Amino acid sequence: MNLIKSITEKDFGRQETPERWSDYDTRLGARAILLDRSLRIALMHVANHNYYKLPGGGVDEGEDLKTALKRELFEEVGANSLEVLSEIGQVDEYRDEWEMKSEHHCFIVRLTGPTVEPHRTDKEIAHGYATVWAKGIDEAIGLVESGNPKEYGQDFERLRELTFLEYAKSLNLVD
Repeated sequence: MNLIKSITEKDFGRQETPERWSDYDTRLGARAILLDRSLRIALMHVANHNYYKLPGGGVDEGEDLKTALKRELFEEVGANSLEVLSEIGQVDEYRDEWEMKSEHHCFIVRLTGPTVEPHRTDKEIAHGYATVWAKGIDEAIGLVESGNPKEYGQDFERLRELTFLEYAKSLNLVD
């Protein structure tokens, strides 16, 4: 998958430690620009931390990217009938405080049926996750930009999501 961007501490005005990156544990993630039939885009509003993100999450042992993506979209949005249309690209994150590298792969996915009740984790419920549907790419970008994340790592998530959304827009992958 095409590497779009590497996000580091430097992106937030903090000191980065690239000499340590080769020792970091790597976590794979799968995310989606999920479109419904009206071409609205699903975002997760993390209400208790004041920011928005694309649905998706980590790849569990034994899963490939698309299997993890489908599981995450079911858990977070309740999307159990969908079609993966295309790959967008990859964003890597080097989170020095956690000594972790994350490789996030993003896809454009179309919802092909109704959603059901999401099966969110206790952590997602505690963080106030709620699905919101943006009316197109510009509104999705605006919502993600409007967020003001409170904790370490959430700033990486915000920049990652903006990168995916703006890249998809620049290639006219979504309206």
